[in-house]
Amino acid sequence: MFYVYILRSINFQKTYTGITFDLTKRIKAHNSGGSGKYTQRYKPWEIIYSELSENSIQARKREKYLKSSAGRKWIKRNIFSRIGKYCKLGKP
Repeated sequence: MFYVYILRSINFQKTYTGITFDLTKRIKAHNSGGSGKYTQRYKPWEIIYSELSENSIQARKREKYLKSSAGRKWIKRNIFSRIGKYCKLGKP
């Protein structure tokens, strides 16, 4: 099983979308600086959304969709409307 997840920077108006098979370990890596430059620059991160996919192919397709224009609109409608906080949807 793979997770598709969306993180929100606590200090900046940025988001990050990715996939992993171990969500807890991956978020710790983002917050400890063990990831790419984008997530290091805007840490700390909090998870605002995750969903399970059966395999990496499905997870990649969902991640690609969420990073598209239509996917960003879906996130604004379905995620930010629930948490009541808006931030700029990043494209790392």
